[in-house]
Amino acid sequence: MSEPHTQSQRSPATETATTQETTGQATPDREAQQVLADLEQLRSERDKYLELLQRTRADFENYQKRIRRDLEQERRFAAAPLAKDLLPVMDNLERALHAATQDSPLKQGVALVYKQLLEVLRRHGVTPMECVGQTFDPHLHEAVGHVASQEMPEGTIAQVVERGYMLHDRVLKPARVLLACAGSVPSSDGNQNAAEAEDRPDAPAKPRDK
Repeated sequence: MSEPHTQSQRSPATETATTQETTGQATPDREAQQVLADLEQLRSERDKYLELLQRTRADFENYQKRIRRDLEQERRFAAAPLAKDLLPVMDNLERALHAATQDSPLKQGVALVYKQLLEVLRRHGVTPMECVGQTFDPHLHEAVGHVASQEMPEGTIAQVVERGYMLHDRVLKPARVLLACAGSVPSSDGNQNAAEAEDRPDAPAKPRDK
């Protein structure tokens, strides 16, 4: 008689079931890995678009601030063209006031017009410069000559030939001035300009002969 087999033999059906079980375990693992990869990609895209949105929002806010600042500057200096056209009128009124030596009704009327016009300019941010005694600044002043002076340091503004004006913090019109210098001044340089400065209503009065 033949001896029975000591090792168990697997049937084809058993091997098929084992293979299907192994395959069934591997498929969910691959699907889970794919889901995680897709999720990571979505997170990356989300972060990219979020950064783009934040940058775009910041750029838009900066644009709004710049527009508001430009509009404010435009509004603040809107009166500049009209004010520039009025400044020669102010200069002529000043000359007329000084030319009228007598305190006549005409001089009083001109002075009143000058004062009212100056007040209108002030309300719109236009103010006259105060120059006498200050150090010459080429950004604010225009030197048209020199005048001998023993009291003021050289280079200091001694007289104003034509008044300058500011519009807020900008120069609307530079002041035409005479600078102090030591010693005598050539006649071609200072005489005519000094005469113009004396024609101004705010020019220092000359001492009268006794």
